[in-house]
Amino acid sequence: MNFETYPFEKLNNLLDDIKPNSNYEPLSLTIGEPQFETPKFILEKLQEKAPLLNKYPKTSGEPILRKAMLKYLDTRFNITLTNEQIIPTFGTREVLFNFPQFLLHDVENSVIAYPNPFYQIYEGAAKATNSEVIYLNLTKENNFQPIVNKKELNRCHFVILNTPNNPTSSTMLMNELEKWVKLSHLYNFVLLNDECYIDLYLDEPLPSLLNASIEVGNTDFKNILVINSVSKRSSAPGLRSGFIAGDAEILKEYMTYRTYVGCASPLPLQHAASVAWADQEHVDIFREKYIKNFEIAKDILGIKPPLATFYIWLEVEDEIEFTTRLYRDYNLKVIPGSFLGREGQGKGFVRLALVYEEEKTREALERIKKAL
Repeated sequence: MNFETYPFEKLNNLLDDIKPNSNYEPLSLTIGEPQFETPKFILEKLQEKAPLLNKYPKTSGEPILRKAMLKYLDTRFNITLTNEQIIPTFGTREVLFNFPQFLLHDVENSVIAYPNPFYQIYEGAAKATNSEVIYLNLTKENNFQPIVNKKELNRCHFVILNTPNNPTSSTMLMNELEKWVKLSHLYNFVLLNDECYIDLYLDEPLPSLLNASIEVGNTDFKNILVINSVSKRSSAPGLRSGFIAGDAEILKEYMTYRTYVGCASPLPLQHAASVAWADQEHVDIFREKYIKNFEIAKDILGIKPPLATFYIWLEVEDEIEFTTRLYRDYNLKVIPGSFLGREGQGKGFVRLALVYEEEKTREALERIKKAL
């Protein structure tokens, strides 16, 4: 399989021969990894359950973890699911890569659609399934919302949405989500929303695609799925705890497939994840940090904060030149938007991940202001 080089490797290659200004402390706004400490109550549960490493975990997940995830969906979205409508996963990256292989294995000439620019695992899944790709281009002109070409959608077998979006930080509200649910029924494709940033809202809580499905009368979530993770909401990417939820008929067969994949989460991690999913208070604390970071960004760069995520999709004249100059003159790394898109999408933008405490965030943004 001919996989594309990952954006971070492309960045390393771009900056390899550049000597950064040593008058500045090295800083990086490249990776979407929260730099805040994982809450103590999660760490304590992990330590308490460490002796369970002497047992094999179930692929289906422990009851305590499933219960916590179902409680989260009920508390956060007012959605009541059954055990048949959710599967705990080892984060969400593995799902995004192997679920399409399960779904499209017996489909000839399969077609996948996803946003462009994008989280690169979407492209990896398309290559692994040998699928044709239809790009849902996110542009300044369409306010970074996925373009709907109904003629092309008619050929799709699987569509991935990502709202709130990485890298553009755009967000689809209920009416847009409802349209996509209706389209999935009209053209009979499976629709999945990557909702890993949905709890990092700055003002009002955002709806899930599952909420939109219920609103249009699809209460059994036919062809509708969502994924989510504690990585961003709990500042715990190392827990590798996520889920896929929705259509029970699809998930029943996918569960059988997963028993062969071998990606069951270790029991101590499941127990630690269960307390993370069951608690919202710590998430609100992290949200306040991101809200403050965007206030700083508004003050320094004059940007309008997004509705969610911790990303700024910053427009620049030449994203490659800006990235290299920012590193050379100010010892600060960012990701060029063109590394995150295809067919010219992402050009003229860089992605900034505001994942630090206030002081470092302010310092990084002041350097960017100087570079601009």
